[in-house]
Amino acid sequence: MSINTSTTAGPSLRAAAAATFVVFGVNGFVFASWAARIPAVTETLDLTSGQMGTLLLCTAIGSLLALPTAGLVVGRIGTANAVRAAGVLAALAGVGIALSLSAESVVGTAIALFFFGIGIGLWDVSQNIEGADVEHKLRRTIMPQFHAAFSGGAFVGALIGAGLSSIGVGLPLHLLVIAGAVVIVALIAPRYFLPHLPAVAPANGEPRAPKGSAWRDSRTLLIGVVVLGATLTEGAGNDWIAKATVDGLGTSESTGALMFALFVLAMTAMRFVGGRVIDKYGRVAVLRASMAAAAAGLGLFVLAGNVWLAAVGAALWGIGAALAFPMGMSAAADDPKHAAARVSVVSTLGYVSFLAGPPLLGYLGDLTGIHLALLAIMAPILLALLLAGAAKPLATK
Repeated sequence: MSINTSTTAGPSLRAAAAATFVVFGVNGFVFASWAARIPAVTETLDLTSGQMGTLLLCTAIGSLLALPTAGLVVGRIGTANAVRAAGVLAALAGVGIALSLSAESVVGTAIALFFFGIGIGLWDVSQNIEGADVEHKLRRTIMPQFHAAFSGGAFVGALIGAGLSSIGVGLPLHLLVIAGAVVIVALIAPRYFLPHLPAVAPANGEPRAPKGSAWRDSRTLLIGVVVLGATLTEGAGNDWIAKATVDGLGTSESTGALMFALFVLAMTAMRFVGGRVIDKYGRVAVLRASMAAAAAGLGLFVLAGNVWLAAVGAALWGIGAALAFPMGMSAAADDPKHAAARVSVVSTLGYVSFLAGPPLLGYLGDLTGIHLALLAIMAPILLALLLAGAAKPLATK
């Protein structure tokens, strides 16, 4: 791991950056441990793509209930305790998923996925708040590196999922081991986070911003729409690229997991170099190029007639999906006075798409096959491309 914090950063700030990197990475690892083996879940529970979409919707509902309140939770107990609570809840839900799959219980799996979604939603928002705080104090763009940690963790999780699938290790045992590791990391890593400071009243009699005002800011909402389209691209790849490979190209489950691993590897690599690319070419130009690459990669993946061309498409798709979310967080935080509220709005819109979009693709997949259903996300990708100018940095005074 390498996070460039500059020589002026104090030891506690460097430790906070490293701890944030670890927390992002473990979050990605947990998510991929589930996502890479979705084909095994459909087989164990004997589900169609639409029925699997309903299960994924249970996760989305849990997360969407957690997202609007995550800021309040962090405000009360701090990012460190919020991550601890979220990690323990996600781990317990993972145990519930494992036990439900062992019993072949669809209802039990759905309930466990609901609580898994709550844990993941709170975890995601908390780590992004901590990451934004660290980035602000370091005075350099490092949010893409934190998101690279998420993708790197997902890549490792996908590889492990592929390996365990190929040697016949069941998903329940896989999830039980992951749950134990998550509890350990979630309890230890946040102790190195930056100190939590309670919110204070505005100075010099300055009025408070009206509640919900960020939801009425046109620039924030446009950035949110851009991020919504971009995160649907990423979420669809995370949830469906493995199954689309199996169903559309007639490959094995392990090959599908490897295709997913390639997708997240491409995202990870791009996120590690993304800060330098953004600094050189500008946020808007990189965002437009990202969406164009995502569209081209998605089209090639779906229309390719063999695994090798599909793999090229998956890699290009991953490169295109890599930077939009961290760029959206940076754009929303351009004005420090309103950063917290606007980051909350953009992240909520992004996660709505990230979590709710893939289940809807599952329903469409029942009609067209999940492989062709992926083409539906071309529309939000192109919309994000057209609206990318909203992310132009605000003029500094």
